[in-house]
Amino acid sequence: MSIIRDPLRGIVRPEPSHTDEEILDVLCSRPVRDWAVLTGAGFSTDSGLPDYRGPSSVNRRPMTFQQLTASRENHTHYWARSWMGWSFMRDAQPNEAHLSLAQLYPAALLTQNVDGLHQKAGSRGVLDLHGRLDRVVCLDCRAMYDREWVQQRLDEENAAFLRDHREAIDMVEIAPDGDVPLQDTADFRMIDCPACEGLLKPDVVFFGETVPRERSLDAAAAAAAAPGLIAAGTSLAVMSGLRFVRQAAKEGRPVVIITDGPTRADELADYRSLSRVDDFFRAWKDRVLR
Repeated sequence: MSIIRDPLRGIVRPEPSHTDEEILDVLCSRPVRDWAVLTGAGFSTDSGLPDYRGPSSVNRRPMTFQQLTASRENHTHYWARSWMGWSFMRDAQPNEAHLSLAQLYPAALLTQNVDGLHQKAGSRGVLDLHGRLDRVVCLDCRAMYDREWVQQRLDEENAAFLRDHREAIDMVEIAPDGDVPLQDTADFRMIDCPACEGLLKPDVVFFGETVPRERSLDAAAAAAAAPGLIAAGTSLAVMSGLRFVRQAAKEGRPVVIITDGPTRADELADYRSLSRVDDFFRAWKDRVLR
């Protein structure tokens, strides 16, 4: 079994480096287009979606890609849980942080989130590092399907499953990837790819996978083109986001980190805030637009 090790173990919550007003002075000393913004799960918690490592998050063990593809049973088990959690993700709405950022138009917006809330808020040109839950891909032929179509097919196949598990479904808590902790999934009926009968997977990067190369290169170029980098609502626990901070710091570009817990890059931050992201981005938006 794959083991997900916590890269933040032993890292303590830092002290703020400056007041938010001082950090905002720095941000506003440049055009907004001078800043690239990287967001993580903490950006969506006020939309009702939990994060993996925030101060109030519970311990979660998401299924790895290796576990997903190890057996049909694992694959079906994952999809039963994801099918049940999809409505929570689909119906989630942007919060104040998303809406404020959508009015700021930074040089680049990179997100580790798979919820599509930046797009719902009106942000354009979002680089979804870890993909999107509203798309489904075949692992064999790479055909792409709309998530709603897949959900409708699964609804048709699993009317009895839904009836038999209604009480458990009503009590579940959603995870950041749209998964819910349902245990009894043996009688769930999963569909195969209509084109080749291959295995379907949400078009997201699982633990144990890497960001697709072309997407990774596009994100790296967008982040590198900005004179400064802001990481918000992310612990930077995974390399897909951490590398942008490391590169900016190596090149002497200012790094701003805004999140209320520890990160893997706190020692690289020129400016460190422990404020809630909705408060911080609202304040930045108000300063820029006043």
